[in-house]
Amino acid sequence: MYSREHFLIGAVVSTAGVAALRDAFSLPVLAGLFAGGVLLSVFIDLDHFLVARRHAGDWSHLRACVRDPVFAFTEQDEVFEGIPEQQIQLERLLTHAVVGGALTAALALVSVPVAVFAAVVVYAHVVADLLRDAGIA
Repeated sequence: MYSREHFLIGAVVSTAGVAALRDAFSLPVLAGLFAGGVLLSVFIDLDHFLVARRHAGDWSHLRACVRDPVFAFTEQDEVFEGIPEQQIQLERLLTHAVVGGALTAALALVSVPVAVFAAVVVYAHVVADLLRDAGIA
């Protein structure tokens, strides 16, 4: 999925999560959770650069996006050019699961509700990716 789609999904899921937690946290904390959820939904995709590095043998894909951030968001179909899409698809889902699991475990040490919130955001992101990969969405 594209970043703009993950942004919208993250906003919807974060809104629902904040609504569910409205009695547990103050308004500033809820606002932070909302913003963090949206950012997590978009920026968990940075792990794709690790997968690209593994296949390309260098950081050229990341360097291209750092040099031209507009390219990174407007030409997302070309960001990982030269790497077979099928190779990236499975491995990016694997890295999402690893990152999401580690983040959830770390957050659980601080706050179980926040950990569950983050886990739900990552879950929604992965399901959205799977729906796109399956040609459903």
